[in-house]
Amino acid sequence: MSKEHIIVVGGGLVGAAIGYGAARRGLRVTVLDQGDAALRASRGNFGLVWLSSKGAGMPRYAQWTRDAVRQWPELHQELLSLTGVDTGLEQTGGFWLGFSDKEVQARADLLEKINKAVGDIPYQMMGHAELREYLPGLGPKVVGGSFGIHDGQANPLMLLRALHAGLKMKGADIISGVDVVAVSHDPSSGKFTARSRDGQSWNSDKIVLAAGVGISELASQVGLHAPTRPTRGQVLITERLKPFIPYPTNKARQTKEGSVQIGSTSEDVGLDDRTTPDKISWLAERAVDTFPALKDVRLVRAWGAIRPLTPDGYPVYQSSTTCPGAYAVICHSGVTLAATHAYVIGPWVGGITPSPPDFEGFHSDRFLDPNASLTNDH
Repeated sequence: MSKEHIIVVGGGLVGAAIGYGAARRGLRVTVLDQGDAALRASRGNFGLVWLSSKGAGMPRYAQWTRDAVRQWPELHQELLSLTGVDTGLEQTGGFWLGFSDKEVQARADLLEKINKAVGDIPYQMMGHAELREYLPGLGPKVVGGSFGIHDGQANPLMLLRALHAGLKMKGADIISGVDVVAVSHDPSSGKFTARSRDGQSWNSDKIVLAAGVGISELASQVGLHAPTRPTRGQVLITERLKPFIPYPTNKARQTKEGSVQIGSTSEDVGLDDRTTPDKISWLAERAVDTFPALKDVRLVRAWGAIRPLTPDGYPVYQSSTTCPGAYAVICHSGVTLAATHAYVIGPWVGGITPSPPDFEGFHSDRFLDPNASLTNDH
C-alpha cells in the first residue's frame, strides 16, 4: 500500500518540525520552501525555550507550552543521534529580570495567576542579592526577577539545520526556492495542488500551510481562516567572550560559542525587516544596564526579521471542514514549541493520531466574533 503524501508549505522552524514529525511516522513528505528569499522568523528568534509567563490569557496554551518544553530534550537527542547536528539545547532554567519594583510585582502576579490556573508551572521570585548568586555579573539597576526551572535556550539556526537534515534522512523531499502562490482542492479525488509563481505544481493527499506571514491568502483558498500580521524583531550579537552569563535571561543570553545575543524588539512595521539605530541603541543600553561588563564589548552584527503574530498572539492549529486534509498552522514560538510540533502536530496532520484534547481553543474561529476584544503581550 502506498504511503499518503503530505505537502508542507513553508520550510521554516514550524513547517520543518511538522514535516519531520510526519516523516518520522512513515508519511511521504514534500516541503516547499522559499529558501533564502523567505522572511525567516528563525533569523530573528531570540533562541529561548521558554515556559515562564506563557498563556496568561489562554490556560490551554500554558499547558501546551509546558508539555512542549518537557519534550525538548527528547527531540534534541533524537536529532543529534540521527543527524549529528547539535541544536544547542541548554535547559537548566532561565531568568526574567526587571528594573523596577512595580514591574517585578506585576511579574509575580502574572506567574501566580498562570500557575494557579494550570498547575505545575513552578517559579521563584528573587531580589537583587539572590539573583547575583546565580548571575554574578548582574548590574545594580536590576531590582529583582523570576526564575523558571523549565526554561532554557537553543540555537534556532542549528535547530533548523537539524530538522532539515532529519527530514532528508527520513526520506522527505525539500524543494527550495519555491514561492507558492496558489493551493487548490479537487473534491472528486480529494487531492490537493500547490502551485508556485514560476508555474510548477505538486499534488498531494494532504497539505499543511505553515508559511508564516504569507499564510492568510493561501489558507482562504482551501476554506481556512488564518489571520496574521507581521512583527519585526531586532537582535544584536557581540564578539565571542569568556563565559559570564551562566543562565539565559529575557534581556541577553550567552551562546555556547561565547557570543552574547541581545534582544529583542517587537515592532509593527509591516514587512520592513531593516535594523534601525534607535532600536539598536535601546537594546544595547538595556543590555549594559543588565550586565555592565558588556559596556566595552564589540557588537559584530545587528539584524531584523519578520515574525508572524495572530490577533491574540496565540497559535492557530486549524483543519479545513470544506477541504478535508488541509491544515493551517501559525505560531510565534517556533523554537519553544518545536518538539510538540514534531511529536504531536506532525502525526495529527498526517492523520495518524486524533486531534489533541481540548484543541478547540486553538482554532481560528475565535477571531470571527465581531465583539471579541483581542490583545497580545508580545
